[in-house]
Amino acid sequence: MIEAPAMSLADRALRADNLRMVGKLVVVAALMFGFGYALVPVYRTICSALGINVLSISERAAAADSSAAEANSQVDLTRTITIEFDANARGPWDFKPAQRSIDVHPGQLVTVMYEFRNVQNRTMVAQAIPSYAPKQAEPYFNKLECFCFTEHTLAPGEARQWPVVFVIDPKLSRDVKTITLSYTFFEVGGKLPAEPRA
Repeated sequence: MIEAPAMSLADRALRADNLRMVGKLVVVAALMFGFGYALVPVYRTICSALGINVLSISERAAAADSSAAEANSQVDLTRTITIEFDANARGPWDFKPAQRSIDVHPGQLVTVMYEFRNVQNRTMVAQAIPSYAPKQAEPYFNKLECFCFTEHTLAPGEARQWPVVFVIDPKLSRDVKTITLSYTFFEVGGKLPAEPRA
């Protein structure tokens, strides 16, 4: 029978040192985990004490969106701007605004309708291009929804109504009292072949 050699004093001291080091590393790892776990409540407490209640990017974005919505919802009741609507058709169809003008306050959300009817005996693809007068009002005329954003396919005799949803930015110069929004509606060439005539 072979006996295991007895451990020398130096080996025992080395093994004891290794065990102590492992113990220290376990304690350090546990402290780091505890610190990371406690960091969120500590951070929340510090932010609350300092009046900073934004903890994450998504919350910051939500706060920015809500403050932007509040800013956009402020209506300047001290002045009124007349918005005139115009429609030009480049082709044989009917295109017109449902109303010729409206008085709005800057910051007020407004919806107006435009009417279109394809009087041709063929399907067509068309699009509207907006223009503004005076030209300096264009950056302050914020359209949220508009039929001018896309092309439209209309069957023969088809009639439609499309909304234009907009807000006039309150930063618009007080000198501007009237804005004309004009659309030119034209057929988009090459989208559909012309039907043969009898």
